[in-house]
Amino acid sequence: MKSSFRYIGIIMVLGVAYSVALSNPKASVEWIETSIDFGEVDFKKPVTAEFKFKNPGLIPLVINEVKTSCGCTVADFPKQPIVSGQEGKILVTFDAETEGQFSKTITVYSNAEGGVTQLYIQGVVIR
Repeated sequence: MKSSFRYIGIIMVLGVAYSVALSNPKASVEWIETSIDFGEVDFKKPVTAEFKFKNPGLIPLVINEVKTSCGCTVADFPKQPIVSGQEGKILVTFDAETEGQFSKTITVYSNAEGGVTQLYIQGVVIR
């Protein structure tokens, strides 16, 4: 009898795993904000933006890569998967080397639905 229940349990687990595999679920990401305006930034004084997000999906969110639109902007992102229900953040540091208006794009590549997210920072560098 115990053996029968064990086999039924194994069959049920395999059935659930099979149906999940067939549905090909994607990770999900919800951003708190995708654009940050620094306003006025002092010349040659780096500033950092914090882009917070969470994974409301069923599978772990993996950020594969983050690219910035120029060398004056550097991004630091989680290298470990963000499990369902957890939060994470991407830190973006802009080094103000020239005066005037700036607008930078940060591209996030992940296993989330759609695969690519654009983040933006902007402001004005003053002396």
